Amino acid sequence: MTERGDHPAHYGGAESRYEHVKVCRAWKLDQLAFLYNCTKYICRAASGKHKKVKQLEDLKKAQWYLSAEIERRETP
Repeated sequence: MTERGDHPAHYGGAESRYEHVKVCRAWKLDQLAFLYNCTKYICRAASGKHKKVKQLEDLKKAQWYLSAEIERRETP
């Protein structure tokens, strides 16, 4: 995944302990947050309001969140 979808700088980047993904995991909110973000990005891509490049970017973000949720569920 590109930097834009994996630890984006505008969310603090990989070094930030307050990055959204890290906070959700620490507070045990990851299931809801990851699935919410997945559906949010799918809906944005499906709306057709953005250019195709942006739609593809949104689908990749949704894929990232879905993969993170699958990994969370597979990890004991």
